[in-house]
Amino acid sequence: MDKTLAWLWLADAVGSACQYARELLDLWPEPEALYEALRSGSEAPPFCLSEAAARQLLDTTPFDYEERLDHCLLTGVDILTPDDPAYPARMRDLPDLPLVLYTTGDRACLNDRRYVGMVGTRRPGAYGRQAAFEISLELAKQGVVVVSGLADGLDSEGHRAAVQAGTPTIAFLGTAIDVTYPAANAALRRQIEEGGGVVCSEYPPHYPGKTKGTFLARNRLIAAQAEVLCVAEARLRSGTLNTVGHAERYGRPVLAVPGSIYSALSQGTNELLRTHRAEMLCRASDVLERLGTDAQPQAEETAEFSPQDVSEDARAVYEKLGPTAQGVDALCAATGLPAGRVLAACTELELFGGAQVLPGRRYIAL
Repeated sequence: MDKTLAWLWLADAVGSACQYARELLDLWPEPEALYEALRSGSEAPPFCLSEAAARQLLDTTPFDYEERLDHCLLTGVDILTPDDPAYPARMRDLPDLPLVLYTTGDRACLNDRRYVGMVGTRRPGAYGRQAAFEISLELAKQGVVVVSGLADGLDSEGHRAAVQAGTPTIAFLGTAIDVTYPAANAALRRQIEEGGGVVCSEYPPHYPGKTKGTFLARNRLIAAQAEVLCVAEARLRSGTLNTVGHAERYGRPVLAVPGSIYSALSQGTNELLRTHRAEMLCRASDVLERLGTDAQPQAEETAEFSPQDVSEDARAVYEKLGPTAQGVDALCAATGLPAGRVLAACTELELFGGAQVLPGRRYIAL
């Protein structure tokens, strides 16, 4: 029997976020041995499991999962189990560790790096977007792996910043591994996977179960993988504060960006600071200090940007750029160029060091 089949059998019966997962593995570190004991009748199902989980263990066998294993092998989905050296070491001792992680991308970044979680509201303001993006960008430039949930809003800003810095980033899904939610982040997911990052889920391809609670269960994985959890912007009642709760349970420090006392979007972060559940987060160095590392000086540019090195369209756009961020529509109006040519010109300016893109696809001159 392929031992992975036994892990799939056990994980499906136990379900995600089982608070007795570690206790179960302490009793039965090898799922194959548990299966053989149950099949022979020499042992009863472990006492720490629910009646439903115990019943499923008795009603199914590891061989029922051969089709799933074959599908994963054919579609490039890796399966990580706690006995695999590539399994994230930061999760091995959790009381509710995942018994199986399905992954796409490069799983090598799950270990032996420095990890920071970046989370926040799905509907942020410009302030939250900028804070999440710029702090994540500076951290990624220092080699820190940004961990988040690939959701709309500030999760996406953290991942995009890491991609721009050329540093791997880790995304934990609350959906099946073959589903990207929201679908609009499919391109971002490909960039993560192609850039040396990894996408992980406890839920298999074509997951048939209920999705109620899966995103909250996912939040504990973000908190567990992170050495420090950062909250850029959050309402008073939000899934973000659920992630904070998991970080506190695991003993992970929490940092929060302070916001306006008049902004509902910052009520959650301000409350974390007011009640001393979080420390102040104003710059990336606050996080690096908590990690116990110093910022490494960035390599100086070998040559200054010159407008003569770029195309005519890029020069026209550069002339209209300044310290105030402008979107594509404004640049189209200022230059008289269509949107496609403006976007191409902005990309060219980024590559040659003449412009920087900010959250919301706004550009400034460098």
